[in-house]
Amino acid sequence: MKLKNKTAKHLLTGSLLAASLAMAGSAQAFTVISFGGANGDALQEAYYTPFASSTGTDLTPGDYNGEFARIRAMVETGNVSWDLVEVESPELIRGCFEGLFEPIDWEKLGIKDQLISPAVTECGVGMFVWSTVLAYDADRLEKAPQSWADFWNVEEFPGKRGLRRGAKFTLEFALMADGVPANEVYDVLATPAGVDRAFAKLEEIQDHIQWWEAGAQPPQWLVAGDVVMSSAYNGRIAVAQEEGRNLAINWSGSVYDLDYWAIVQGSNNADTAYDFIRFASQPENQAEYSKRIPYGPVTPEALAQLPEDQAMRMPTNETNLEGALAVNTEFWVDYGEELEQRFNSWASQ
Repeated sequence: MKLKNKTAKHLLTGSLLAASLAMAGSAQAFTVISFGGANGDALQEAYYTPFASSTGTDLTPGDYNGEFARIRAMVETGNVSWDLVEVESPELIRGCFEGLFEPIDWEKLGIKDQLISPAVTECGVGMFVWSTVLAYDADRLEKAPQSWADFWNVEEFPGKRGLRRGAKFTLEFALMADGVPANEVYDVLATPAGVDRAFAKLEEIQDHIQWWEAGAQPPQWLVAGDVVMSSAYNGRIAVAQEEGRNLAINWSGSVYDLDYWAIVQGSNNADTAYDFIRFASQPENQAEYSKRIPYGPVTPEALAQLPEDQAMRMPTNETNLEGALAVNTEFWVDYGEELEQRFNSWASQ
């Protein structure tokens, strides 16, 4: 009986030790979270695989849909399983304010002077520049829409339109369609009259709108013929074009911003995160990323390494920036919650 108990005790001890080692190995894995999709594929090929191969790092990629509450819950409970996350600019500022992201030690990182200025922030390092553009099916429209005013013109351009289900970007487009110059949009939108004006403009085409919630939907809907034009992320349209779809982009009135790398507060792999960010910010690696999906590099040297035809598809191309609107992150941090609530109430009517 004693022998059996002793044997069982050894077996139990061995099992617990193996489990502990497995947990320790898992804890040491470096976890990088992105928005996935075509962008996730590009990140894997340009950054994840080469970094893991060259450093021997156990890198575990994952994706999410920007669920800020998940990051907050990890930090508040001390159960941090994500090390590095891709975040949009308003969430970066909010997370930095709430202490959810580690402040960046730019001296330690050592690449501050290599990046465009918007890529350098207190808690985040710019990944790429992206745009939300007016995309359309060139096979279904006899003439190309030239502006958001054309997007609103259902008589000359009949058919359903796709817009992102949310206040952000949608209200900017509505004001530009109503004749507000891009450089005045946020001044107007910061007033009660401006907000009313944007919603009134949306009501003009409410019956013609098909709301999208995921970046993959606009190109899918355009290809399927569900909509004739849509707001869309430029990279998603580019992927469809490369697959032989006759989709086109009008860059005038596009809205552009950056996504950022942010280190989750409490990560046990902060040093590895710095190594990875430094690796992913090198011009040659940025160029490899932008070759796979046309989001603009944050290192100017990378743009020069791209073939001319690919450089012309970037949001950072000078021609594409003409008439474009930079997202006012502080505006959306200050007014975003209120405007999103009003939008959701309006859209559910």
